Amino acid sequence: MTEKKKLLARFGFSFERGGAHTARTMMLAELRTLLAYVDRPEADRKDYLQAIKQENCLGKRSCKNRVLTYQHLVDLYSLDCTKALFRALRYLWDREIKGQALLALLCTYARDPIFRSTAPFILHFPEGTTVLRESLEEFIDDLEPGRFSKATLTSTAQNINATWTQSGHLRGRVRKVRSRAHPTAGSLSYALLLGYLSGVRGQSLFQTEYVKLLDCPLDGAIELADEASCRGWIAFKHLGGVMEVLFPKLISQEEMEWLRE
Repeated sequence: MTEKKKLLARFGFSFERGGAHTARTMMLAELRTLLAYVDRPEADRKDYLQAIKQENCLGKRSCKNRVLTYQHLVDLYSLDCTKALFRALRYLWDREIKGQALLALLCTYARDPIFRSTAPFILHFPEGTTVLRESLEEFIDDLEPGRFSKATLTSTAQNINATWTQSGHLRGRVRKVRSRAHPTAGSLSYALLLGYLSGVRGQSLFQTEYVKLLDCPLDGAIELADEASCRGWIAFKHLGGVMEVLFPKLISQEEMEWLRE
């Protein structure tokens, strides 16, 4: 792992070869239920495990299924309040409910390499275009020919399509059609944060892969950043083409030291 990836891993990014989407979607409904049930931002992983396994807050039938569900949620979101990625997700989650789907998508993108690899495929489709599952299967297989069996390719593509549907990038149950996501001040704040943790600064923060996930043009992103700044979620200043974005509520002093190093 490169030094940059090691640093990003400290913030909660993941570069493991596997990915939860071989078995599940981004599990938006489960995440919503879990974060509503465990409503303490300072809760740690053992609290989430207890809620899922012992208290069965997600309503799973067997202990094995509860543990698997917990593990998939860890893979997707870390559930670790010491990591900036999850801590910031948790901070924004209840402050802007309409942005939850895109918050979940951004975190999933940062943690699931298989899902992350499909973003260029989905985002290049113009709005209104049909997106065939078979084409997505071919795209995934071309990345590492022969890695997955035909059955695994099909189920993985179905899960990935379902996640892009939950986030608003696709619509339709069987026939998937490209649609536009609906970014919010909260999801834009999170996208800017991910770019900042990755080492991007200034106006370039509005051009990262994370902001592109929001289907948001520059002028719209600036308006959302202004709104987020007014709400106190981020600190945003801009004059002409000079922009500065800081995250005093989302990045700890220790994490800022890591970034300076």
